[in-house]
Amino acid sequence: MGLKRTLIDVSPLRSSPTFRRLWAGQALSGLGSQMTLVAVMFQVWQMTKSPLWTGGVGLAQAVPLVVLGLFAGSLVDRVDRRKFYLLTTSGQAVCSLLLALQGFLGHFPAAGVLGLVALQSCFGAGGGPASRTFVPHLLPQHRLAAGLALRRIAFQGSMLLGPALGGLIVGGPGVGTCYVIDALTFAAAVHGAFGLPHMSPGDEPARPGLRGVLDGLAFLGRTPVIRGALLTDLATTVLSMPISVFPLINAERFDGDPRTLGLFLTAIAAGGVAASLFSGSFTRSARPGLVMLGGSATWGAALALFGTSPGPGAGFAFLVIAGAADTVSVVCRSAVVQTHTPRELLGRVSAAEQIVGQAGPDIGNMRGGLVAGVTSGAAALVSGGLLCLGAVAVVGATTADLRRSSVASCTPTASAGP
Repeated sequence: MGLKRTLIDVSPLRSSPTFRRLWAGQALSGLGSQMTLVAVMFQVWQMTKSPLWTGGVGLAQAVPLVVLGLFAGSLVDRVDRRKFYLLTTSGQAVCSLLLALQGFLGHFPAAGVLGLVALQSCFGAGGGPASRTFVPHLLPQHRLAAGLALRRIAFQGSMLLGPALGGLIVGGPGVGTCYVIDALTFAAAVHGAFGLPHMSPGDEPARPGLRGVLDGLAFLGRTPVIRGALLTDLATTVLSMPISVFPLINAERFDGDPRTLGLFLTAIAAGGVAASLFSGSFTRSARPGLVMLGGSATWGAALALFGTSPGPGAGFAFLVIAGAADTVSVVCRSAVVQTHTPRELLGRVSAAEQIVGQAGPDIGNMRGGLVAGVTSGAAALVSGGLLCLGAVAVVGATTADLRRSSVASCTPTASAGP
């Protein structure tokens, strides 16, 4: 029984066919997205040979999420979330087809590639918050953390396979083929969502425009446990995200081989998959906030050690540790946030969580590219890891509610109004 309790809980897949279908579609879509990440990074690097431009990929993804995210979240709390998700996912598929077209035609400027990435991110700014509201609708609260862990292992599985497959395809048929595959996998996500029930935002839909956004921000401001969880993740991602530095490290240590570039991301995913497989050990924790703080600190330490590692063996090992720590932190953060948020506010809070969870890394990648451009790849990694450790220590010391938070005891009932 002890070993069984440490393994991932798959009961949500058995008990909810709707969740199972949605999970499978999003897993395939995630695989295509990870392949596209490698293709975009490699294409921009080949065009510019500059870590500043590869960091710009993160900026192109982050700006739409930051600018549109909270308004999109407010809209999610006013409309049928299923229909909204189908519309935005279809828009992302069209953007992948446009990326494929420029990949096959060639002679497209790097700024144009980043423009298409930004357009795709605009659709993701709406689809992401909608998607994050589905799990609490489909699963009872006692299975929520298990459902989030299953979503995480699907994401990490896509990171494990996607970058390696992307590197192989970029090195063979080329970047255009990666983009075509990404477009096709979005069709799987759309198919998985067709089986969802209609999902109204609840009895108190968000007020229109800026007023609805301000209601969501007011809730975040008066709820220390959620504020602390989001600040912890924001600090770690903005200060220490390493992906934009990988092409430079790959060029310095591995002669720029695209297959090795894919393996950097695969190593992080391998650690994440391992942590997810044994997620029962932390999804059943009585103090998920405290576990999240520990995972975030471990992430920072592992990246700093990766920056100082002299050989590939130790370097890949530290990336595996970082990936495992990241999964622990993300699953626990999502469980804390979703169980402490009333349903009528879930779209707006999910939008804030997406900004932190996706735009945060994108901004962090821009930071890493800037630091690496004026110093070195190793300096960017080590400084980011140490800053992460310091930020996590500050948030943990000043937010007692986060350290003591308990998912099992939470029954959110707050109103969306001021």
